[in-house]
Amino acid sequence: MLPVRQSTHAASKLALISATAILALGLAGCASKKLTTGSIDRTSSRPVESLSQAEVDAELQSLGSAYTKNTKNANVAMRYAAVLQMAGRTDQALAVMRKAAIDFPQERSVLAAYGKALASAGQFEPALDAVRRAQTPEYPDWKLVSAEAAILDQLGQRAKARELYGKALELRPQDPSILSNLGMSYVLEGDLKTAEKHMRAAVQAPGADSRVRQNLALVVGLQGRFKEAEQIAGQELAPEQAKANVAYLRTMLSQQNAWSQLEDEERNTN
Repeated sequence: MLPVRQSTHAASKLALISATAILALGLAGCASKKLTTGSIDRTSSRPVESLSQAEVDAELQSLGSAYTKNTKNANVAMRYAAVLQMAGRTDQALAVMRKAAIDFPQERSVLAAYGKALASAGQFEPALDAVRRAQTPEYPDWKLVSAEAAILDQLGQRAKARELYGKALELRPQDPSILSNLGMSYVLEGDLKTAEKHMRAAVQAPGADSRVRQNLALVVGLQGRFKEAEQIAGQELAPEQAKANVAYLRTMLSQQNAWSQLEDEERNTN
C-alpha cells in the first residue's frame, strides 16, 4: 500500500471535494423542531441524496416555481436549496438560504441549512457561525455538534473537531453519520488506516446508509485497493456507476502523481 504520508495531499483534496457529503451527513435533519412561523407549510419528500438525476431535474422545476410564488416558505426554500446543491448550483443554493436566514433569523432548522449551504460554497467561517447560532447549549442537538466538528475539520482544527465528535457520540452513541464524519477527519489528515477503522464501524452501525458506505469505498480506494472499493460501491450503485466512481478516484490520484506509486505498491504486495 502507498505510505500514508505519500497519499496525504491526494486524500486531503478528495476529502475537501467530499465536504458537501460530510456536511450532508452532519446536518441532515438538523434542528427539526417545529417551525415558529405559522405561514410555513410542511413538505414531505424523500431525502435529496436518494434522488435520481431525472428526479432532481423535476424537483428543480416544481420547487423553483413554488419558491418564486412564495420566497418566505422556509420548508420550500430549504428543500429547493438542497436540490440546487445536488444539481451543482451552489451559488444559487446559497442565495436562497441567505434570504431564508434573513427572513427567519431565529429558526434553528433554517440556520442549520444555511450553514450547510455556506460550507458547500467553501465559506467555512460563516458556516461555523450559522451552525453555532442554530445550537441550543442547554439542549444540544447532536447533529449540529457533528456538523460543527465537520466544519472545524475543514478549517484544520483537528483536535477541537474530534473533541466535538466525541461529544456528539456521547449524545448519540454509535451513530453512523458521526462515525463517518470522524473517519473523514482522519482522511483529511492523511491517516487512512485510522479513517478506515472508523468508516467500517460506521458501516456496521444500525442505520448506516449509502453515503456512509460510499465513504468507506472512498477510503479503501485511496489506499489503492481499487477492486475492493468498487465492490463496496457496487453493493448499492449500478455497476457502471461504481466503476465510474473508482475511475474518477484513479484520475484524482493520478493528478497528484500518486497513481503509478499505488500500482507499484499493489504489484509488490501481490
